[in-house]
Amino acid sequence: MQGAITLRPQRLMSSVRARGPLSYSPSRPICLLCQQKQFTSNTLKLASQRQKVNPSSNPLTPDITNHYTIFPNTLPQGPPPNSSFSFDTSALRREFLQLQNAFHPDKFPQGPEKQRSEALSSRINDAYRTLIDPLSRAQYLLSHFHGIDVLAEDSAQTHPLDSETLMEVMDVQEAVEELSSAPVAEAEATVARLREENATRIEETVDKLHKAFDSGDIETAQRETVRLRFWYSLRDGLREWEHGHGAIRIVH
Repeated sequence: MQGAITLRPQRLMSSVRARGPLSYSPSRPICLLCQQKQFTSNTLKLASQRQKVNPSSNPLTPDITNHYTIFPNTLPQGPPPNSSFSFDTSALRREFLQLQNAFHPDKFPQGPEKQRSEALSSRINDAYRTLIDPLSRAQYLLSHFHGIDVLAEDSAQTHPLDSETLMEVMDVQEAVEELSSAPVAEAEATVARLREENATRIEETVDKLHKAFDSGDIETAQRETVRLRFWYSLRDGLREWEHGHGAIRIVH
């Protein structure tokens, strides 16, 4: 037929490709069921995300009844005498870092969840700092579980230092005072020796605390805790000592 145009298959396919993919007509009806399914799916995803960032829903959330319950992996038996006064401090640090990583405030959005994480993180920090050190651990055990506050303002009267320890402290203070006029090298050697002697006192006192708490001997634990406070203060004074500055200051 004259004027008729014949489209070959190759040209037809090229024409389709040039136009791009077929699109749906705007007049095509929308599936409400599909929309509902998509909405439900998105809602569940959002709820799941919120659940993950909620500190109280985290399976690692510790029991904050006391400092010991916060670290169940390291201290599963709780405080002495159910467990030992001494424990693996490296294990405590690992568990502490794990908890801090899980509940660090920077991981939570502004609002109640962040506030809860801040409070929990502070609680974990306080428990770790208390338990990692023998003196603060002993003071906490006496105060929290036995009602004995060796840090009270009247502790010097209610929990006096025994005369033997007091004499040792005074002897060290006098020895340091005499170093003011001694040659620098001699003075430094003497202070180094005093530091070593005091480190031995601390080690021996911690061992006595260990035995006292483990056996439930709270009277001895109280006495050794007071002594340990003086040895700590003496340690700090010897660390800060400078030649020519006279006596060291003991805080108790």
